Amino acid sequence: MAKRDIRIIGDPVLRTPCDPITAITPGIEQLVEDLLDTVDEPGRAGLAANQIGISYRAFAWGIEGNTGYILNPVITDMSTDQFQSDDEGCLSVPELWFPCKRALYARAEGIDLDGNPVVVEGEGIWGQLVQHEVDHLDGYLYIDRLERSLKKEAFRQLREQQS
Repeated sequence: MAKRDIRIIGDPVLRTPCDPITAITPGIEQLVEDLLDTVDEPGRAGLAANQIGISYRAFAWGIEGNTGYILNPVITDMSTDQFQSDDEGCLSVPELWFPCKRALYARAEGIDLDGNPVVVEGEGIWGQLVQHEVDHLDGYLYIDRLERSLKKEAFRQLREQQS
């Protein structure tokens, strides 16, 4: 059992697209264990590998008593209908919550440690999770998706936090 430290905005690993997993090794098995252990805390819905400093395409979730993980996720479907979240936050952007537009429905496909297909999909928080975590794996943070005025405010608040 290993809970890992969360990387915070400014760390280059968060802005670097993650590499696909090409083989299931003991290191990848440990990564999955660490992701599941680290996401398993109150207030945490999802966690991408690069948020714990590992630049591989994997994320874990813990929502509504449902925990799991996916390796090499690819978004295969998203609705054209959008919703504006009340507030979206991120462990790597602590204490900042802003409304973020997302597709109402999203579906990601990948595999588990045994190479079996895994599908993560849904509307609302599940769709938001898929989009948020795959964004991480592509080197984006949710604040990159904010409307211009909100993005400006988010970066202003980040500067204040750092001073």
